[in-house]
Amino acid sequence: MITPQDFTAALASFATGVTVVTVKEGRDDIGSTVTAFTSVSLDPPMVLISVLAASYMCEVLHRSPRWAVTVLSAGQRALAGRFAAEGRPSARLLLGGQDSHRGPRSEALIIEGGLAAVECETRLRIPAGDHVLVVAEVLGVDYLEKAEPLIRVNRRYRS
Repeated sequence: MITPQDFTAALASFATGVTVVTVKEGRDDIGSTVTAFTSVSLDPPMVLISVLAASYMCEVLHRSPRWAVTVLSAGQRALAGRFAAEGRPSARLLLGGQDSHRGPRSEALIIEGGLAAVECETRLRIPAGDHVLVVAEVLGVDYLEKAEPLIRVNRRYRS
């Protein structure tokens, strides 16, 4: 039998980029660090994120179909840590002086200094164990900076 600890330890050796997913919900901005982000389709352009089913971010994504993903750069390690909990209200307050702007298609915050931004609209939600896979059509993309990426491997942020 595979234990959760063994499974986590084995998959922690897989390096992945780090993103912050943001959603505008009413007057609040919600943000969460997400390492499970990938492209799904080129035509139409689609992406997928995986979020903890019991998280606040999962609830918000169920209510608010438009959201944004900022791909973080190596210099944004502290920012990733601020959003590492399961989705926090008032994301703008947690940016800690980091500039942001509203995406024109999603109204979600896009964090300045990231490598890229992807604005999305949810098309499909798939329960998958203790997570939910959220498949979305890409509404727009922007290349924000040319810099080193922030990655996560062996439970640590690296560049």
